[in-house]
Amino acid sequence: MAKARREIKEKLQMIDVVIELLDARIPMSSQNPIIEELVDQKPRLVLLNKADLADEKQTEQWSSYFRKQGAEVLAINSQTGQGIKKIAPACQKLAHALYEKWEAKGMKPRALRAVILGIPNVGKSTLINRLVNKRQAKVGDRPGVTKQQQWIKVGNQLDLLDTPGILWPKFDDQEVGLRLAATGAIKDELLDYGDVAAFTLRLLAEDYPKQLQNRYAIELPVDSEDVGQLFDEIGKKRGCIVKGGLVDYDKTAELILRELRSGTIGKVTLEKAESQA
Repeated sequence: MAKARREIKEKLQMIDVVIELLDARIPMSSQNPIIEELVDQKPRLVLLNKADLADEKQTEQWSSYFRKQGAEVLAINSQTGQGIKKIAPACQKLAHALYEKWEAKGMKPRALRAVILGIPNVGKSTLINRLVNKRQAKVGDRPGVTKQQQWIKVGNQLDLLDTPGILWPKFDDQEVGLRLAATGAIKDELLDYGDVAAFTLRLLAEDYPKQLQNRYAIELPVDSEDVGQLFDEIGKKRGCIVKGGLVDYDKTAELILRELRSGTIGKVTLEKAESQA
């Protein structure tokens, strides 16, 4: 990570626009504070990826939040291509001052140089492949697929610098780590599945109880503080049972996280924009 951080800082001197890719389900938790330090005053485009899996109302509120911070914002889905065509025009809009500077000096405009930054497994490689319409960047369903920087041309409009995902050295807030784990940004073997699923169930029971009821046929109301009850209800309904008729909590936890990540539970956002006010 230290090497990636140093390389990005060196490259930023030639960058015109910074593209920051976040997970729309956890916009604040997926925003690396180190990136904020590295990009300094560069024009910034925030992309809320996986918007198809997120609560639409919350995505609108998060978009408003980041615009107030001075960034351009787009909600996208790099898997389907939703919003991808708006990225180049948004970068050009951000670089209007640079275009004016070139014009004043009588210089012919060149392709904008942009860097895509984001934490592991947020969808950078999939986004780049959509932008260039080919499999140029390596893609995987696990964190840390991109290992080195590479320049990639997007038509005549953009030259993109792809970079490895960077996680920060430690989490000041334990819940940030749990949100990252719930959405798959942290390798599953690094945190206990049960703890992550329990944290996720509490959030879902508080903010999306109807979606839990519809997916698992749970009777409402469900006590969000009684995680054991939630596990029992879901485990029994989905047949996650071990010998003796007891609920298999590991299997139930794996089921919950898999269905959260795939969107089977429904469109959910695990942190609220209003909490940043």
